Amino acid sequence: MTFYYDYHRTTIGELLLAGDGQSLSLLGFPEGKMARRHDSHWIRDSQPFVDVTRQLDGYFAGELQVFDVQLELAGTPFQQAVWSALKMIAYGETCTYGELAARIGRPRASRAVGAANGVNPVPIIIPCHRVIGSNGSLTGFGGGIRTKQALLSMESRTSDLFNTVA
Repeated sequence: MTFYYDYHRTTIGELLLAGDGQSLSLLGFPEGKMARRHDSHWIRDSQPFVDVTRQLDGYFAGELQVFDVQLELAGTPFQQAVWSALKMIAYGETCTYGELAARIGRPRASRAVGAANGVNPVPIIIPCHRVIGSNGSLTGFGGGIRTKQALLSMESRTSDLFNTVA
């Protein structure tokens, strides 16, 4: 299978976008444990990512709250359930790992939810940054804690603007 990639400059750095030409499979951060670079056999082409980059630009401009991107994600059924639940966390909101575990019907699986959250292949698009520790702390994040704080702060500010305009 042919795999395509491109890099997209954002306010949090240059993000790696990768996929099969039809679907997005990977969004990598420039730093943190989810820092990613392209593989040597991938083909650089921005065309498959035009819609993704447009939506990312809207998100970082505070104009887009929900992504509509075709995804192709490899993961276990449990990981897929966690990633689906992550998409339900509203823009500007947060929830804990325990709350997320309860949402998928596995209230005692908060650590496993944290592990699935940590391997989310398309952060931001699937908003794993919205999950926090039970004490309100900004626990680990693939793009680094500074990036998580920046994303949550941006969403909080723009969410407040949307609520006052509506």
